[in-house]
Amino acid sequence: MTEYTNECKKSFGETLDRVIEQLPPDSITLEMVLNLIGQEGLLIFCIFLTIPFFVPVSIPGVSTVFGLIILLIGISIMSNRLWLPERLMRRSFPVAKLKAAMEKGSIWVHRVEKLSRPRFHILTQGVMSRLNGFMLIFSALLLMAPFGFVPLSNTLPGLAILFLALGILQKDGYCLLLGYGLVFLTVIYFAFLLLGGLLAAQRIIEAMKDLFIN
Repeated sequence: MTEYTNECKKSFGETLDRVIEQLPPDSITLEMVLNLIGQEGLLIFCIFLTIPFFVPVSIPGVSTVFGLIILLIGISIMSNRLWLPERLMRRSFPVAKLKAAMEKGSIWVHRVEKLSRPRFHILTQGVMSRLNGFMLIFSALLLMAPFGFVPLSNTLPGLAILFLALGILQKDGYCLLLGYGLVFLTVIYFAFLLLGGLLAAQRIIEAMKDLFIN
């Protein structure tokens, strides 16, 4: 394992554009993407993994695998060590749909980047840096939740991860606050989904009971 660093000298928007342009025509592994970005751009890699969830393009298995990688990046931030298993990093994905999603979603990343700058440093230092890593882990777990067929179920945690990673990368406390707010909103949204599912199941059971009794 190598030591984790969140330093980045280049504009992450420019780095993402370069990576998207260099994607091969057939398939790609996450290891190849990280090599294109560079080891020092681990948080840029995290942002890259969120982009497909900003546009309505369905790529099977992406939320689970990408969410797990983001979770491990969060662990890397908290432990100051890189935790990315080779087997997961070498899993391949078709480039066609992935590149289309990246090109569309990168527009939002560029817009967010223009608004971000170092500020409200109290949320980026000391104990807060570990808390930020924990929130990144929690957001990744929300992204991996089995609600992919429900609108916004991937978009909300994806946006939370984007702002958390951006806040850590740019040392922007306001982005971190927005990320925290989106995590809270995602939790509330998922709670309503679960509650609605339970109520629907209860009504189905009651309807079946009435059917058999009558």
